[in-house]
Amino acid sequence: MSEPLISAIICTHNRADYLGAAIDSILSQDFEHFEAIVVDNASGDRTREVVEQRLSDPKLQYVYEPVTGLSVARNTGAKTARAPVLAYLDDDAEASSRWLRVLYDAFQNHEKLAVAGGRVTLLWPEGTEAPQWLSPGLAGNLGAYDLGDAIVNITDPGLTPRGLNYAIRRTFLDQIGGFDPNLGRVGKRLLSNEELLMTEEALKRGWQVAYFPEALVAHNVAPERIRRGWFLERGWWQGISECYREQLSGRAGWKQLGRGGERIARGLYKSLKHFDQPATRFDNFVYAYGQIGYLGAAIAGLVGSKGISPKPKE
Repeated sequence: MSEPLISAIICTHNRADYLGAAIDSILSQDFEHFEAIVVDNASGDRTREVVEQRLSDPKLQYVYEPVTGLSVARNTGAKTARAPVLAYLDDDAEASSRWLRVLYDAFQNHEKLAVAGGRVTLLWPEGTEAPQWLSPGLAGNLGAYDLGDAIVNITDPGLTPRGLNYAIRRTFLDQIGGFDPNLGRVGKRLLSNEELLMTEEALKRGWQVAYFPEALVAHNVAPERIRRGWFLERGWWQGISECYREQLSGRAGWKQLGRGGERIARGLYKSLKHFDQPATRFDNFVYAYGQIGYLGAAIAGLVGSKGISPKPKE
């Protein structure tokens, strides 16, 4: 096969039930010059079998990474890939047929573009609808992402593209030393913010980050995520991730205790204020709960540990 113009990378850990559809959506792209790489991140299910069933396609490659961690797997995929643009798709997502073409054209037409992503819609399990207590903000925790129908040049890191539909220029990734292995999911530890950190680094270095609506991806909502407990746990790890990101940017210290305390109070106040609105009430409660994780990580950092606060046993 000739040298690919873009590398599609799927990092996967024990998601064999969804993985086949993700791979098939890549292999059926209407763009010709690409390679597809599946990084098996220490899976213990049928992951390898699912990939091997499709290895007759010369574009597909299987790589095993024994060290668990999404950022580790992403770096392994980048080292394996041969193209100047790397497009990451989650193992439980499905790309639209023009996904790679839109992303490749974006990087071709914008020489300072470091990171790009597109719209993400949600695929609910059959017979399931979004619960009344799910706000648009919390739907973002499930992957939903929509900045409208026009291309958006992102200057606010809070609007950074979702990691499940995420493309990055190799030269920029090499420049910053790859994905930070201290951020990104590790097994059931729902650490995050690695994409937000990337956007901050890109903007600081004079690169561009942009949203391209036609780079469309659909994300499957796993049944176990349609419960309040999952969002609380996700919020907890989000707080820890935010604390670590502040540590990396030199904003760690005693002031974090004040910030965390103020955020808890604000979240609880808004939760009570909107008590008659289930979605807004729960959204703010999750925010407040996440700040407990933030404070735990901040305290751990102040006393000299790794800054990761374990979630309390349920």
